[in-house]
Amino acid sequence: MSKSSVESRIEGFIVKFTPEVAAHMRAVRARLHKRFPRGFEHVYDNYNALAIGYGPSERVGDALVSIAAYPRWVTLFFLQGVELADPKKLLSGSGSRVRSIRLSSPDDLDLPSTKAFIAQTLKPRAAAFKAAPPLTTTIKTVSAKQRPRRPAKA
Repeated sequence: MSKSSVESRIEGFIVKFTPEVAAHMRAVRARLHKRFPRGFEHVYDNYNALAIGYGPSERVGDALVSIAAYPRWVTLFFLQGVELADPKKLLSGSGSRVRSIRLSSPDDLDLPSTKAFIAQTLKPRAAAFKAAPPLTTTIKTVSAKQRPRRPAKA
């Protein structure tokens, strides 16, 4: 599948959301493309959310960071977040691995705390990302059945 057709499909996933969430997702994704110029971007239009993960290899299990669009917000996930130093308790989540930050705007990626979490996440895999090819995007799954991508009307 050509790069333009992949991007067209991804845009088709994004436009299902409200204009605000769609714009937020596009902006966060663009910023992460700058942060991850090398590696692999895995796209999942799942039942619950549109999720996009970033890792140094084609192996989905190697993804370290992901973003997910929900009907009302975009969240940044650290897939090995339990290992991150978080003395101010800024990360959400209580599972055995993943921690997250709900992004109120794309500018939240520029907060010192968010930058520090991303740096911590990438440090052990810096060489793998450096050795990876230019960022390659693949659509991994598209669920036939999905929750609504826009909030229910009150």
